[in-house]
Amino acid sequence: MLQISSALPAQNLNLFQAGRHSFKCKQSSPLIRCSSSSLLTSQSEKPVSYELNKQHLANLEKLRPKQSLEPNQADSLPVGPVPKVSGNGSWVNRGRALLEGLNVPRVWPERKAAEEMSPRHMNRLQRLLSKTPEYSPRNNLGSRWREYQGCNDWLGLLDPLDENLRRELVRYGEFVQAAYHSFHSNTALSAEEPPLPHIVALPDRSYKVTKSLYATSSVGLPKWVDDFAPDLSWMTQRSSWMGYVAVCDDRREIQRMGRRDIVIALRGTSTCLEWAENMRAQLVEYPQDCCDKETEPDQGQSKVECGFLSLYKTRGAHVPSLAESVEEEVKRLVELYKGEPLSITVTGHSLGAALAILVGDELSTCSPSMPPIAVFSFGGPRVGNSGFANQINHNNNVKVLRIVNNQDVITRVPGLPMVEGFDDNITPLAYTHVGTELRVDSKMSPYLKPNADVACCHDLEAYLHLVDGYLASNCPFRANAKRSLVKLVNEQRSNVKQLYTNKAKALSLNLEGQGLANSCCLPSPS
Repeated sequence: MLQISSALPAQNLNLFQAGRHSFKCKQSSPLIRCSSSSLLTSQSEKPVSYELNKQHLANLEKLRPKQSLEPNQADSLPVGPVPKVSGNGSWVNRGRALLEGLNVPRVWPERKAAEEMSPRHMNRLQRLLSKTPEYSPRNNLGSRWREYQGCNDWLGLLDPLDENLRRELVRYGEFVQAAYHSFHSNTALSAEEPPLPHIVALPDRSYKVTKSLYATSSVGLPKWVDDFAPDLSWMTQRSSWMGYVAVCDDRREIQRMGRRDIVIALRGTSTCLEWAENMRAQLVEYPQDCCDKETEPDQGQSKVECGFLSLYKTRGAHVPSLAESVEEEVKRLVELYKGEPLSITVTGHSLGAALAILVGDELSTCSPSMPPIAVFSFGGPRVGNSGFANQINHNNNVKVLRIVNNQDVITRVPGLPMVEGFDDNITPLAYTHVGTELRVDSKMSPYLKPNADVACCHDLEAYLHLVDGYLASNCPFRANAKRSLVKLVNEQRSNVKQLYTNKAKALSLNLEGQGLANSCCLPSPS
């Protein structure tokens, strides 16, 4: 009998001795043919008979990798002939020699590599690279909808990220993607006549568009620019289609959400004049036009970036300002659906995220009966000074949730990080972020390269990919993420790890055919 008791603690010895008598050898495997008597032989007897040992070695020999490999494979695989074993060698040495010849690490690789190349993982990757989108389940929000709109500043919902909030964030991000797609499908805007209705393909069919929104720059470029490049006149036009207002009109979706939702979606920077406005980083006084609300003494004077305010307040030749359009349409919808539970959700990316904060703040002061307002900002820059931040943070009718990629430099401008929160009388670039923050990190994605470029880190599809995969701060990416990788691979292929692009090729997926034609958005201009 094998000597085992010396390796066991004294308190566990009785348990082992009592349990080992019930052990019986099952039917022998084709690799190791032995009997229970040979396993439980005494120390005076031979461990294994010669015939059984010979059969065992013969079975292992059949499993040993053959040497008829391709030349390039033979160089990369450290598989050699089975070491010779002398006739009088022990059975232990013989078994060890054959196991080394089998090259077990090749048959059973380390766990991480095995998981990546496992059929289960490959099937999951093929699903994520399929055309058919798969979403996290839409649960009934019911009476908790105010929590998801931020009535408690999303306390207890962000770390770990609540599954219902994750799905809602991705859904509202797709509204912004629809704004990008609609703008790039029809960029031109006549300077001589009012604009025609803009067609928007919404990702959620339970909503309908009720109003197009336009933003106008207060600066212009010389006329010779249009004469030099007439085909790019949309890049230099002062007024551009910026987004839309939509309202949920599906009874089943209204019941699921617990209220009727009004969405305001705003795209990011796309034209030269919008870029020019972004560069006007000086702080200017923020007027309160909707009401006579006075700034509290401890909050300080409210100031915002000059360029953002210009795009928000400037009227066009044939279009009203963004502020006027939003206020007029929201008031109309609130009056139309009076008596129903209502919510207003403002969502935007990049420049649209900055404008969304201005929209949310102004709407909250326009009427005492205004429904609760939530702002979901994706990759948004700083908007104003500490006085503006205090004004929003003390406003109970508007709540701001900023989704920030830790590698996105746009979220750290304008202003200087070392003076954030300072009095703007001391420094003119004392900007301060507002609201609550949900921080994700593109380095935590198993699909993106750790050194992904600036454009990828600011891209809206990359943001939605990170939000869909985010689980908690100590577990940044969940294994069961649902969002398809098709858009991400097409828009950021150079930033996707080569391991997965190679696997996509191995899966024979026609990614080129699944590009923008089948995508609900174009690449966001970063």
